[in-house]
Amino acid sequence: MKKLLLCLLVSWQFVCAIAQPPATPDKIYGDLFRDVQMSKVFPDGKTFVDCVPKRNPKNIVADYLQQKGAAKFDLKQFVQNNFELPPAPPQFNYIMQEKDVTKHIKNLWGVLRREPDTVVIGSTLLALPNPYIVPGGRFREVYYWDSYFTMLGLQASGEGELMENMIKNFAYMIETYGHIPNGNRSYYLSRSQPPFFALMVDLLADIKGDSILLTYMPALEKEYEFWMEGAGKLKTGQAARRVVKLNDTLVLNRYWDDYPFPRQESYKEDVETAQRSGRDKKEMYTHLRAGAESGIDFSSRWLKDKKTLATINVTDMIPVDLNSLLYFLETVLAQAKFIAHDNNASADYARKADRRRVAIDKYCWNKTLKYYTDFNFRTRKASDVVTPAGMYPFCVFTKKLDYMSLLARQAAEQIKAKLLQPGGITASPYNTGQQWDAPNGWAPLEWMTIWGLDRCGQRELARDIAERWIKLNTEVYKRTGKLMEKYNVVDLNAEAGGGEYPGQDGFGWTNGVLLALINKYGMPKQ
Repeated sequence: MKKLLLCLLVSWQFVCAIAQPPATPDKIYGDLFRDVQMSKVFPDGKTFVDCVPKRNPKNIVADYLQQKGAAKFDLKQFVQNNFELPPAPPQFNYIMQEKDVTKHIKNLWGVLRREPDTVVIGSTLLALPNPYIVPGGRFREVYYWDSYFTMLGLQASGEGELMENMIKNFAYMIETYGHIPNGNRSYYLSRSQPPFFALMVDLLADIKGDSILLTYMPALEKEYEFWMEGAGKLKTGQAARRVVKLNDTLVLNRYWDDYPFPRQESYKEDVETAQRSGRDKKEMYTHLRAGAESGIDFSSRWLKDKKTLATINVTDMIPVDLNSLLYFLETVLAQAKFIAHDNNASADYARKADRRRVAIDKYCWNKTLKYYTDFNFRTRKASDVVTPAGMYPFCVFTKKLDYMSLLARQAAEQIKAKLLQPGGITASPYNTGQQWDAPNGWAPLEWMTIWGLDRCGQRELARDIAERWIKLNTEVYKRTGKLMEKYNVVDLNAEAGGGEYPGQDGFGWTNGVLLALINKYGMPKQ
């Protein structure tokens, strides 16, 4: 009996520890946090926020405040004495690499796999109850939208159980925190990422049948409530958190973050960007964080002048990709409610999806470009930046496919004119030094573009892009033994660049998309 009570007590403490996520590092460490990040003790600002204190943080902070004024005080040594640094990324068998890239990817799942977490006091990691795959490199935790593209490869590898464990983790985070955070870290809790959860569940339904929608229906509904919070109280032209009311009947969504301060993991970069901008700092931090929620951090897509980060305006934009994903969420909820014999709720979600589709066509179809782009609800103008985000509607819209095929023919011309390069498609037509611009290509954007083109009748162009991407990935692998986070699709012998950190390898979504594309299109002819 005593053993049972002890087990129950331990289990209860574990649940409580998870249910009450730790405070963010800036709140815990105050001046110590700011001094470490601003003085670049570590080249990567993510290193310190992933450290684990060796003792009570209050005592560490007290000692720091007492010692930092000393003549020979060494801040880096102080951190190393008081914190466990995150482990170095694993080496991925560069010397004795497998000749077959598909075999290498399947072997990598074991390297990138993490077992269920245990709660570590003082860690920023949010413990998850089931195994999961991390992207690799500096990314030591699960990431929301990355995971969908990773799952494409897990499905191709026959790893259905691991796919479902990851989906269970996301459902758990929705239940525990009210949404799926950017990643399972306390400093990511103020934002989410592109809402791919419904697409993940749909992927699992391909394996287990549509009845699986009932299992995850509560989580799908709760995520929908997160994105739509405040919609019912808006007047025309108003915005609140992630919702914008465009006219009397149409509500669309934007990216947002509730914490108007520098990102924990990119603190120095955000402080300096805000200083250079000359704009209101809290406004700048909100735009930067909303850019991080978009997953497209950062791109000319979000820049007023198409070149300078200081002109970022993410929260003014109605993103076509975000709203396409929420349309798909509404259609999945309509289907789930139908399976549950709740016909009224099913019809309600179907109406919401229809209204959203009308709104996307009204505000995001750029009649001049003949392509879907973002819409600036402040200026009431459609963006003229062509990006792969404009292909999302072709992936998920479920009605009027003949009409979508007509639009896809027009969109294909923009892709060929502005994005298509020897190694695939660029993230945008502009070279700004930001990582989500030319000359870089990214696995998730290649996949969504190929999927949308193939689904809506542009199969020749879809195959062409797929073969270019497969060839680039495999040639870089043969040359270096690496599968990279992003690729230079313009100069095939050069590395991708830009952004706030060096190129990372591993790499979850590259592995997943490459394996899925090889399964569909085969290896290109040499």
